[in-house]
Amino acid sequence: MSSRARVVLVTGASSGIGAAAVSLLAERGFVVFGGSRNPPAVIPRVRHVAMDVRDEGSVRSAVSQVATEAGSVDALVCSAGFGIFGSVEETSLERARAQFETNVFGTLNAIRAVLPGMREGGRGRIVVVGSLAGRAPIPFQAHYSASKAALDALTLALRLEVRPFGIGVSLVEPGDIRTGFGEATDWGPPGESPYAGPLRSCETVIRESLPKAPGPEIVARVIHRALTERRPRVRYTVGPDSRLVPLGRRLLPDFLSLELIRSHFRV
Repeated sequence: MSSRARVVLVTGASSGIGAAAVSLLAERGFVVFGGSRNPPAVIPRVRHVAMDVRDEGSVRSAVSQVATEAGSVDALVCSAGFGIFGSVEETSLERARAQFETNVFGTLNAIRAVLPGMREGGRGRIVVVGSLAGRAPIPFQAHYSASKAALDALTLALRLEVRPFGIGVSLVEPGDIRTGFGEATDWGPPGESPYAGPLRSCETVIRESLPKAPGPEIVARVIHRALTERRPRVRYTVGPDSRLVPLGRRLLPDFLSLELIRSHFRV
C-alpha cells in the first residue's frame, strides 16, 4: 500500500481478530476505524463507527462517515463473523441463514460499500478473514465451514474483477485462534439427538483446542502484511495447521482427507 493509502476500516472490531487488528494497525501508523454494533473498550488511536454488517444501510452509513471524516477508505478488513454448531439435519434454516447473513452477506455489504470509492480512486486493499475450515470442513460446523468456503470463492473472484482498478484483494485463513469465538458460538439448543455421541465428542475437541491455540495477534500481523506488501498474496494462512491443511487438501484424495478430519474430531 502506498504511503498515501493509510485509512483502514475494520469490521467486527470489538473483539477477537478484529480488535487485535485495529490495535496493531493503529500502532503501525494507519488511521483506523473500527466498525461494530456496540462500542468496544477504548483502544488508543482507534475511532469507533457504529456498524451492523447484516444491515446494508448501517454499513453504507458507516463507510460514508469514515470517508467524510478521513477523506477516503483506502483499505477494508472484513473480520466480522461467528459460528454455529449442530448437525446438518437438526440445524434450523433460521440458524443457518443467520450464519450466512453475518459471515457472507455481511462481508458482501462491506465490500460493496467501499468499492465505488476505491475504484474511482484507482487504488485500495481488501482483506477478507476466512478460515481453514473453508478448505477442511468441520463436522457439526458444516454451516460455518460452508460460509468460509463461500468467502474463499468470493474473494478470489473479486480479486480478478477489481485488479484492473488497482485494488488488491487477499484472503487470510486462520486455523484455531484463542479468542472469545468459542463463547460466542451458538452451540444449539439442548435436547435429545441421534447424533449425540459424535456431536459431543466433536464439541469436546473444539472446546479443548481453542484455549491452547495462539492469540489473535498472529492473525493481526498477517493482516498487516496483506495491507502493506507491494504485491499482496492471494492467500495467507496462519496459526495451527496453516501448512498441513493446505498441503493435505492439495495432495490427498478427498476420502482420505475426510478420514483424517473424522479421526481428529473423534466422530
